[in-house]
Amino acid sequence: MPPYKAVAYRARELRRAMTEPEVILWSRLKLMRADGFRFRRQAPFRGYILDFVSFGRRVVVEVDGGVHGTDHQEAHDRVRDAVLRREGFIVLRFWNSAVRENLEGVLLSIREALERPSPP
Repeated sequence: MPPYKAVAYRARELRRAMTEPEVILWSRLKLMRADGFRFRRQAPFRGYILDFVSFGRRVVVEVDGGVHGTDHQEAHDRVRDAVLRREGFIVLRFWNSAVRENLEGVLLSIREALERPSPP
């Protein structure tokens, strides 16, 4: 299978198997469409799969579980975030627990990023 098809296939799998915090956040991000903010979920980009992304506003939202606390995964995430920043994205990372326990605060942070002037 060509690499781009493998990534697309994996993205479809991840959309079907979203974690509880991802489902909670996705339900709220969809409501932001009324304000003109459109998100895609589990979207492939440059070989990565982004949890949630607004391509129009260049904002990526990642919801991280415990695996992201390992040294190996933290190093991978730093490289990934640097690649995304070079592409002009703002990258926001939230722990699963933040989505569960402080959803309104998470949404406020996302909205603030969305309302920043778009990069040229």
